[in-house]
Amino acid sequence: MKITVAGSGYVGLVGAACLASTGNTVIGYDIDEKKVATINSGESPIFEPGLSDLLQSSIKAKRLTFTTDPDKALADPEVVFIAIGTPPKADGSADLSHIFSFAETLADRVTKAPVVVNKSTVPVGTGDRVEKIINERSKVRVHVVSNPEFLKEGTAVSDFLRPDRVVIGSENEEAGNIIRELHLPFVRNQRPVLMMARRAAEMTKYAANSFLATRITFINEIANLCDAVGVDVDQVRRGMGSDSRIGYHFLYPGSGYGGSCFPKDVQALAHVTRDAGLEPHILDCVHQTNDAQKKVLFGKIKRRFGDIKGMTFAIWGVTFKADTDDLRESPALTLIDLLLEAGATIRAHDPAGMENLQAHYGDKVTCFEDAYEPMEGADALCVCTEWSEFRSPEFGRIKELLKQKAIFDGRNLYDLEAMKRYGLEYHPIGRPVINWTP
Repeated sequence: MKITVAGSGYVGLVGAACLASTGNTVIGYDIDEKKVATINSGESPIFEPGLSDLLQSSIKAKRLTFTTDPDKALADPEVVFIAIGTPPKADGSADLSHIFSFAETLADRVTKAPVVVNKSTVPVGTGDRVEKIINERSKVRVHVVSNPEFLKEGTAVSDFLRPDRVVIGSENEEAGNIIRELHLPFVRNQRPVLMMARRAAEMTKYAANSFLATRITFINEIANLCDAVGVDVDQVRRGMGSDSRIGYHFLYPGSGYGGSCFPKDVQALAHVTRDAGLEPHILDCVHQTNDAQKKVLFGKIKRRFGDIKGMTFAIWGVTFKADTDDLRESPALTLIDLLLEAGATIRAHDPAGMENLQAHYGDKVTCFEDAYEPMEGADALCVCTEWSEFRSPEFGRIKELLKQKAIFDGRNLYDLEAMKRYGLEYHPIGRPVINWTP
Protein backbone atom coordinates (compact mmCIF):
# COMPACT_ATOMS: atom_id res chain seq x y z
CA MET A 1 0.00 0.00 0.00
CA LYS A 2 0.95 3.65 -0.34
CA ILE A 3 1.08 5.00 3.19
CA THR A 4 1.72 8.36 4.82
CA VAL A 5 2.76 8.57 8.49
CA ALA A 6 2.39 12.01 10.09
CA GLY A 7 4.78 12.48 13.00
CA SER A 8 8.29 11.07 13.51
CA GLY A 9 8.44 10.54 17.26
CA TYR A 10 8.67 7.07 18.77
CA VAL A 11 5.32 5.93 17.42
CA GLY A 12 5.54 7.48 13.96
CA LEU A 13 9.16 6.63 13.28
CA VAL A 14 8.90 3.03 14.45
CA GLY A 15 5.57 2.59 12.65
CA ALA A 16 6.88 4.01 9.38
CA ALA A 17 9.99 1.82 9.45
CA CYS A 18 8.07 -1.35 10.31
CA LEU A 19 5.35 -0.77 7.71
CA ALA A 20 8.00 -0.17 5.05
CA SER A 21 9.77 -3.39 6.07
CA THR A 22 6.81 -5.46 4.83
CA GLY A 23 6.87 -3.95 1.34
CA ASN A 24 4.66 -0.89 1.69
CA THR A 25 5.73 2.44 0.21
CA VAL A 26 5.83 4.85 3.12
CA ILE A 27 6.27 8.62 3.30
CA GLY A 28 6.91 10.08 6.73
CA TYR A 29 5.81 13.67 7.32
CA ASP A 30 7.13 16.06 9.97
CA ILE A 31 7.54 19.82 10.23
CA ASP A 32 10.97 19.50 11.88
CA GLU A 33 13.46 19.99 9.01
CA LYS A 34 16.49 18.93 11.05
CA LYS A 35 14.85 15.69 12.17
CA VAL A 36 13.69 14.86 8.64
CA ALA A 37 17.19 15.43 7.26
CA THR A 38 18.67 13.19 9.95
CA ILE A 39 16.25 10.36 9.17
CA ASN A 40 16.72 10.59 5.40
CA SER A 41 20.47 10.24 5.96
CA GLY A 42 19.77 6.87 7.57
CA GLU A 43 20.27 7.97 11.17
CA SER A 44 17.69 7.63 13.90
CA PRO A 45 17.13 10.76 16.01
CA ILE A 46 16.15 8.57 18.94
CA PHE A 47 17.86 5.65 20.68
CA GLU A 48 15.77 2.55 20.05
CA PRO A 49 17.30 -0.92 19.58
CA GLY A 50 16.93 -2.19 16.00
CA LEU A 51 15.44 1.00 14.62
CA SER A 52 18.49 2.36 12.78
CA ASP A 53 19.01 -0.88 10.83
CA LEU A 54 15.34 -0.97 9.88
CA LEU A 55 15.40 2.64 8.71
CA GLN A 56 18.56 2.21 6.67
CA SER A 57 17.37 -0.93 4.87
CA SER A 58 14.01 0.58 3.89
CA ILE A 59 15.52 3.92 2.84
CA LYS A 60 18.11 2.09 0.73
CA ALA A 61 15.33 0.04 -0.90
CA LYS A 62 13.46 3.31 -1.64
CA ARG A 63 10.39 2.14 0.24
CA LEU A 64 10.76 4.83 2.89
CA THR A 65 11.37 8.56 2.75
CA PHE A 66 10.58 11.53 4.96
CA THR A 67 9.52 15.03 3.99
CA THR A 68 8.45 18.37 5.43
CA ASP A 69 6.31 19.07 2.34
CA PRO A 70 2.62 18.33 3.03
CA ASP A 71 1.79 18.35 -0.69
CA LYS A 72 4.30 15.55 -1.29
CA ALA A 73 3.29 13.64 1.83
CA LEU A 74 -0.42 13.74 0.99
CA ALA A 75 -0.26 13.03 -2.75
CA ASP A 76 -3.06 10.45 -2.88
CA PRO A 77 -2.04 7.97 -0.14
CA GLU A 78 -4.24 4.94 0.46
CA VAL A 79 -3.75 5.15 4.23
CA VAL A 80 -2.71 8.07 6.44
CA PHE A 81 -1.49 7.34 9.96
CA ILE A 82 -1.63 10.17 12.48
CA ALA A 83 1.16 9.66 15.02
CA ILE A 84 1.39 13.19 16.38
CA GLY A 85 2.11 13.90 20.03
CA THR A 86 -0.62 14.76 22.52
CA PRO A 87 1.28 16.42 25.39
CA PRO A 88 -0.55 17.19 28.63
CA LYS A 89 -1.95 20.64 29.28
CA ALA A 90 -1.67 22.26 32.71
CA ASP A 91 -4.96 20.65 33.78
CA GLY A 92 -3.81 17.18 32.70
CA SER A 93 -5.97 16.99 29.58
CA ALA A 94 -4.44 15.98 26.26
CA ASP A 95 -3.45 18.77 23.88
CA LEU A 96 -5.03 17.76 20.57
CA SER A 97 -4.32 20.99 18.70
CA HIS A 98 -1.58 19.52 16.50
CA ILE A 99 -3.76 16.59 15.51
CA PHE A 100 -6.64 18.87 14.55
CA SER A 101 -4.27 21.15 12.64
CA PHE A 102 -2.97 18.18 10.64
CA ALA A 103 -6.54 17.06 9.95
CA GLU A 104 -7.15 20.43 8.29
CA THR A 105 -3.89 20.12 6.33
CA LEU A 106 -4.96 16.70 5.10
CA ALA A 107 -8.50 17.79 4.22
CA ASP A 108 -7.22 20.64 2.04
CA ARG A 109 -4.98 18.34 -0.04
CA VAL A 110 -6.39 14.86 -0.57
CA THR A 111 -8.26 14.24 -3.83
CA LYS A 112 -8.92 10.55 -3.22
CA ALA A 113 -10.37 9.25 0.04
CA PRO A 114 -7.66 7.58 2.17
CA VAL A 115 -8.36 5.64 5.32
CA VAL A 116 -7.21 7.93 8.14
CA VAL A 117 -5.81 6.07 11.14
CA ASN A 118 -5.36 7.69 14.52
CA LYS A 119 -2.29 6.09 16.06
CA SER A 120 -1.84 8.77 18.73
CA THR A 121 -3.13 8.28 22.26
CA VAL A 122 -6.29 10.38 22.36
CA PRO A 123 -9.40 10.79 24.54
CA VAL A 124 -12.64 9.06 23.67
CA GLY A 125 -14.42 10.85 20.84
CA THR A 126 -11.30 12.28 19.17
CA GLY A 127 -11.83 10.11 16.09
CA ASP A 128 -15.32 11.59 15.73
CA ARG A 129 -13.90 15.11 15.82
CA VAL A 130 -11.06 14.37 13.37
CA GLU A 131 -13.49 12.76 10.93
CA LYS A 132 -15.81 15.76 11.17
CA ILE A 133 -12.98 18.26 10.60
CA ILE A 134 -11.79 16.45 7.48
CA ASN A 135 -15.20 15.78 5.97
CA GLU A 136 -16.40 19.35 6.50
CA ARG A 137 -13.38 20.72 4.59
CA SER A 138 -12.58 18.00 2.07
CA LYS A 139 -14.17 17.26 -1.31
CA VAL A 140 -13.89 13.54 -0.54
CA ARG A 141 -15.43 11.62 2.34
CA VAL A 142 -12.98 9.82 4.61
CA HIS A 143 -13.38 7.32 7.43
CA VAL A 144 -11.23 7.60 10.56
CA VAL A 145 -10.05 4.43 12.28
CA SER A 146 -8.56 4.15 15.76
CA ASN A 147 -5.51 1.87 15.88
CA PRO A 148 -3.80 2.58 19.22
CA GLU A 149 -0.15 1.62 19.68
CA PHE A 150 1.11 -0.57 22.50
CA LEU A 151 4.83 0.00 22.05
CA LYS A 152 7.28 -0.01 24.94
CA GLU A 153 10.33 2.21 24.60
CA GLY A 154 13.36 -0.02 24.40
CA THR A 155 11.41 -2.83 22.67
CA ALA A 156 9.29 -0.73 20.30
CA VAL A 157 10.47 -2.36 17.06
CA SER A 158 9.84 -5.92 18.26
CA ASP A 159 6.52 -4.82 19.80
CA PHE A 160 5.37 -3.52 16.40
CA LEU A 161 6.67 -6.48 14.40
CA ARG A 162 5.37 -9.07 16.89
CA PRO A 163 2.46 -7.49 18.80
CA ASP A 164 0.53 -9.14 21.62
CA ARG A 165 -2.62 -7.99 19.87
CA VAL A 166 -3.79 -5.42 17.32
CA VAL A 167 -6.74 -3.21 18.24
CA ILE A 168 -8.74 -1.65 15.41
CA GLY A 169 -11.74 0.58 16.10
CA SER A 170 -13.88 1.62 13.17
CA GLU A 171 -17.42 2.69 12.36
CA ASN A 172 -16.95 1.63 8.72
CA GLU A 173 -16.39 -2.06 8.04
CA GLU A 174 -14.41 -1.59 4.83
CA ALA A 175 -12.04 0.95 6.37
CA GLY A 176 -11.48 -1.31 9.37
CA ASN A 177 -10.72 -4.30 7.15
CA ILE A 178 -8.12 -2.33 5.15
CA ILE A 179 -6.22 -1.62 8.36
CA ARG A 180 -6.65 -5.23 9.44
CA GLU A 181 -5.12 -6.36 6.15
CA LEU A 182 -2.19 -4.00 6.67
CA HIS A 183 -1.41 -5.66 10.02
CA LEU A 184 -1.72 -9.31 8.95
CA PRO A 185 2.04 -9.71 8.26
CA PHE A 186 2.68 -8.90 11.93
CA VAL A 187 0.24 -11.44 13.44
CA ARG A 188 1.23 -14.62 11.62
CA ASN A 189 1.92 -16.08 15.08
CA GLN A 190 -1.88 -16.13 15.61
CA ARG A 191 -1.99 -13.09 17.86
CA PRO A 192 -5.49 -11.60 17.84
CA VAL A 193 -6.70 -8.70 15.75
CA LEU A 194 -9.50 -7.19 17.81
CA MET A 195 -12.14 -5.33 15.81
CA MET A 196 -14.32 -2.99 17.84
CA ALA A 197 -16.06 0.38 17.92
CA ARG A 198 -13.81 3.40 17.42
CA ARG A 199 -14.53 4.93 20.82
CA ALA A 200 -13.91 1.55 22.50
CA ALA A 201 -10.47 1.37 20.87
CA GLU A 202 -9.65 4.87 22.11
CA MET A 203 -10.68 3.89 25.63
CA THR A 204 -8.73 0.62 25.47
CA LYS A 205 -5.41 2.44 25.11
CA TYR A 206 -5.97 4.73 28.10
CA ALA A 207 -7.40 1.92 30.22
CA ALA A 208 -4.48 -0.42 29.48
CA ASN A 209 -1.79 2.14 30.31
CA SER A 210 -3.57 3.33 33.43
CA PHE A 211 -4.00 -0.22 34.69
CA LEU A 212 -0.29 -0.97 34.24
CA ALA A 213 0.58 2.27 36.04
CA THR A 214 -1.76 1.17 38.83
CA ARG A 215 0.04 -2.18 39.19
CA ILE A 216 3.39 -0.41 39.52
CA THR A 217 1.99 2.03 42.04
CA PHE A 218 0.37 -0.73 44.09
CA ILE A 219 3.55 -2.79 44.44
CA ASN A 220 5.47 0.39 45.31
CA GLU A 221 3.02 1.11 48.11
CA ILE A 222 3.40 -2.46 49.34
CA ALA A 223 7.20 -2.02 49.20
CA ASN A 224 6.99 1.09 51.37
CA LEU A 225 4.86 -0.82 53.86
CA CYS A 226 7.40 -3.66 53.82
CA ASP A 227 10.10 -1.09 54.67
CA ALA A 228 8.06 0.04 57.66
CA VAL A 229 7.28 -3.41 59.08
CA GLY A 230 10.51 -5.26 58.27
CA VAL A 231 9.36 -7.51 55.41
CA ASP A 232 11.24 -8.28 52.17
CA VAL A 233 9.00 -7.13 49.33
CA ASP A 234 10.76 -9.47 46.90
CA GLN A 235 9.36 -12.44 48.79
CA VAL A 236 5.92 -10.82 48.76
CA ARG A 237 6.20 -10.09 45.04
CA ARG A 238 7.04 -13.72 44.31
CA GLY A 239 4.16 -14.88 46.44
CA MET A 240 1.75 -12.59 44.61
CA GLY A 241 3.08 -13.11 41.11
CA SER A 242 2.89 -16.90 41.27
CA ASP A 243 -0.90 -16.50 41.40
CA SER A 244 -2.01 -17.03 37.78
CA ARG A 245 -4.66 -14.34 38.24
CA ILE A 246 -1.96 -11.77 39.01
CA GLY A 247 1.34 -12.68 37.31
CA TYR A 248 4.68 -10.87 37.51
CA HIS A 249 4.36 -8.28 34.77
CA PHE A 250 4.72 -4.69 36.04
CA LEU A 251 5.01 -6.00 39.59
CA TYR A 252 8.54 -4.79 40.31
CA PRO A 253 8.91 -2.17 43.04
CA GLY A 254 11.18 0.82 42.59
CA SER A 255 11.38 4.57 42.63
CA GLY A 256 8.32 5.19 40.46
CA TYR A 257 7.39 5.15 36.79
CA GLY A 258 8.16 7.81 34.21
CA GLY A 259 8.28 8.15 30.44
CA SER A 260 6.07 9.71 27.81
CA CYS A 261 3.00 7.52 28.35
CA PHE A 262 2.04 6.48 31.88
CA PRO A 263 2.23 9.89 33.62
CA LYS A 264 0.45 11.63 30.74
CA ASP A 265 -2.19 8.98 30.12
CA VAL A 266 -3.18 8.56 33.78
CA GLN A 267 -3.79 12.30 34.04
CA ALA A 268 -5.61 12.47 30.71
CA LEU A 269 -7.95 9.62 31.63
CA ALA A 270 -8.63 11.32 34.96
CA HIS A 271 -9.56 14.48 33.06
CA VAL A 272 -11.88 12.51 30.75
CA THR A 273 -13.49 10.97 33.83
CA ARG A 274 -14.18 14.40 35.33
CA ASP A 275 -15.60 15.63 32.04
CA ALA A 276 -18.03 12.70 32.20
CA GLY A 277 -19.22 13.86 35.62
CA LEU A 278 -17.42 11.17 37.60
CA GLU A 279 -14.59 11.20 40.13
CA PRO A 280 -11.33 9.46 39.14
CA HIS A 281 -10.53 8.25 42.65
CA ILE A 282 -8.07 5.51 41.70
CA LEU A 283 -6.43 7.49 38.89
CA ASP A 284 -5.82 10.52 41.09
CA CYS A 285 -4.35 8.29 43.78
CA VAL A 286 -2.05 6.54 41.28
CA HIS A 287 -0.71 9.86 40.00
CA GLN A 288 -0.17 11.36 43.46
CA THR A 289 1.38 8.18 44.88
CA ASN A 290 3.80 7.88 41.98
CA ASP A 291 4.91 11.49 42.42
CA ALA A 292 5.63 10.71 46.07
CA GLN A 293 7.45 7.48 45.16
CA LYS A 294 9.98 9.39 43.08
CA LYS A 295 11.18 11.00 46.32
CA VAL A 296 11.58 7.77 48.31
CA LEU A 297 15.23 7.21 47.40
CA PHE A 298 16.11 10.76 48.45
CA GLY A 299 14.33 10.11 51.75
CA LYS A 300 16.54 7.08 52.33
CA ILE A 301 19.65 9.15 51.63
CA LYS A 302 18.54 11.84 54.09
CA ARG A 303 17.79 9.27 56.80
CA ARG A 304 21.23 7.75 56.34
CA PHE A 305 23.35 10.90 56.15
CA GLY A 306 21.26 13.79 57.48
CA ASP A 307 22.75 16.99 56.10
CA ILE A 308 24.21 16.13 52.67
CA LYS A 309 25.48 19.59 51.74
CA GLY A 310 28.94 19.21 50.23
CA MET A 311 28.58 15.45 49.66
CA THR A 312 29.03 13.85 46.23
CA PHE A 313 26.71 11.22 44.73
CA ALA A 314 27.31 9.01 41.73
CA ILE A 315 24.20 8.30 39.65
CA TRP A 316 23.85 5.17 37.53
CA GLY A 317 21.03 5.58 35.01
CA VAL A 318 19.11 8.75 34.22
CA THR A 319 16.61 7.58 31.58
CA PHE A 320 13.16 6.59 32.79
CA LYS A 321 13.87 2.97 31.80
CA ALA A 322 16.63 0.93 30.18
CA ASP A 323 17.26 0.77 26.41
CA THR A 324 16.10 4.31 25.68
CA ASP A 325 17.57 7.81 25.78
CA ASP A 326 14.26 9.28 27.02
CA LEU A 327 14.44 11.35 30.20
CA ARG A 328 10.79 12.43 30.27
CA GLU A 329 9.34 12.14 33.79
CA SER A 330 12.33 10.04 34.86
CA PRO A 331 12.53 9.37 38.63
CA ALA A 332 16.28 9.99 38.32
CA LEU A 333 15.62 13.65 37.51
CA THR A 334 13.54 14.03 40.67
CA LEU A 335 16.39 12.57 42.72
CA ILE A 336 19.00 14.77 41.04
CA ASP A 337 16.87 17.89 41.58
CA LEU A 338 16.46 17.10 45.29
CA LEU A 339 20.17 16.33 45.74
CA LEU A 340 21.21 19.55 44.01
CA GLU A 341 18.73 21.55 46.07
CA ALA A 342 20.26 20.05 49.21
CA GLY A 343 23.75 21.19 48.17
CA ALA A 344 25.16 17.90 46.88
CA THR A 345 27.39 17.38 43.83
CA ILE A 346 26.24 14.98 41.10
CA ARG A 347 28.41 12.75 38.90
CA ALA A 348 26.35 10.68 36.45
CA HIS A 349 26.60 7.88 33.89
CA ASP A 350 23.99 6.43 31.55
CA PRO A 351 24.61 4.25 28.47
CA ALA A 352 22.35 6.38 26.24
CA GLY A 353 21.06 9.40 28.17
CA MET A 354 24.17 11.54 28.71
CA GLU A 355 23.59 13.96 25.84
CA ASN A 356 20.03 14.63 26.93
CA LEU A 357 21.08 14.95 30.59
CA GLN A 358 23.77 17.48 29.70
CA ALA A 359 21.25 19.48 27.68
CA HIS A 360 18.84 19.41 30.63
CA TYR A 361 21.27 20.40 33.43
CA GLY A 362 24.23 22.02 31.71
CA ASP A 363 27.20 22.25 34.06
CA LYS A 364 25.10 21.51 37.16
CA VAL A 365 25.78 17.79 36.64
CA THR A 366 29.05 16.18 35.52
CA CYS A 367 28.56 13.40 32.98
CA PHE A 368 30.91 10.46 32.35
CA GLU A 369 31.12 7.90 29.55
CA ASP A 370 32.80 5.37 31.82
CA ALA A 371 30.50 3.73 34.35
CA TYR A 372 32.97 3.67 37.25
CA GLU A 373 34.53 7.11 36.88
CA PRO A 374 31.59 8.92 38.58
CA MET A 375 32.35 6.97 41.78
CA GLU A 376 35.85 8.39 42.13
CA GLY A 377 35.56 10.71 45.13
CA ALA A 378 31.82 10.07 45.52
CA ASP A 379 30.27 9.27 48.89
CA ALA A 380 27.60 6.90 47.59
CA LEU A 381 26.14 5.34 44.44
CA CYS A 382 22.47 5.75 43.46
CA VAL A 383 21.07 3.26 40.92
CA CYS A 384 18.06 4.75 39.13
CA THR A 385 17.69 2.76 35.89
CA GLU A 386 17.81 -0.99 35.34
CA TRP A 387 20.32 -1.07 32.46
CA SER A 388 21.75 -4.57 31.89
CA GLU A 389 25.31 -3.36 32.41
CA PHE A 390 24.43 -2.33 35.97
CA ARG A 391 23.10 -5.77 36.97
CA SER A 392 26.43 -7.56 37.55
CA PRO A 393 29.03 -4.86 38.20
CA GLU A 394 32.46 -5.17 39.84
CA PHE A 395 31.36 -4.79 43.44
CA GLY A 396 34.93 -4.92 44.74
CA ARG A 397 35.80 -1.97 42.53
CA ILE A 398 32.71 -0.07 43.69
CA LYS A 399 33.73 -0.62 47.32
CA GLU A 400 37.23 0.71 46.63
CA LEU A 401 35.96 3.86 44.90
CA LEU A 402 33.13 4.98 47.21
CA LYS A 403 33.98 6.92 50.35
CA GLN A 404 30.97 5.69 52.34
CA LYS A 405 30.70 2.28 50.61
CA ALA A 406 26.92 2.84 50.23
CA ILE A 407 24.55 1.94 47.40
CA PHE A 408 21.01 3.32 47.18
CA ASP A 409 19.19 1.06 44.75
CA GLY A 410 16.00 2.45 43.23
CA ARG A 411 15.50 -0.68 41.09
CA ASN A 412 16.34 -3.52 43.54
CA LEU A 413 18.96 -4.98 41.20
CA TYR A 414 21.28 -6.63 43.70
CA ASP A 415 21.30 -9.77 45.78
CA LEU A 416 21.27 -9.19 49.52
CA GLU A 417 23.78 -11.95 50.25
CA ALA A 418 26.19 -10.50 47.69
CA MET A 419 26.00 -7.12 49.42
CA LYS A 420 26.82 -8.76 52.74
CA ARG A 421 29.73 -10.65 51.21
CA TYR A 422 31.28 -7.56 49.63
CA GLY A 423 30.73 -5.47 52.74
CA LEU A 424 28.73 -2.84 50.89
CA GLU A 425 26.11 -0.82 52.66
CA TYR A 426 22.90 -1.43 50.68
CA HIS A 427 19.64 0.52 50.74
CA PRO A 428 17.01 -1.00 48.39
CA ILE A 429 13.26 -0.35 48.06
CA GLY A 430 11.09 -2.47 50.37
CA ARG A 431 13.90 -4.89 51.25
CA PRO A 432 16.19 -5.15 54.29
CA VAL A 433 19.02 -2.64 54.57
CA ILE A 434 22.39 -4.42 54.54
CA ASN A 435 25.46 -3.52 56.65
CA TRP A 436 23.94 -0.46 58.30
CA THR A 437 21.81 -0.06 61.40
CA PRO A 438 20.02 3.27 62.02
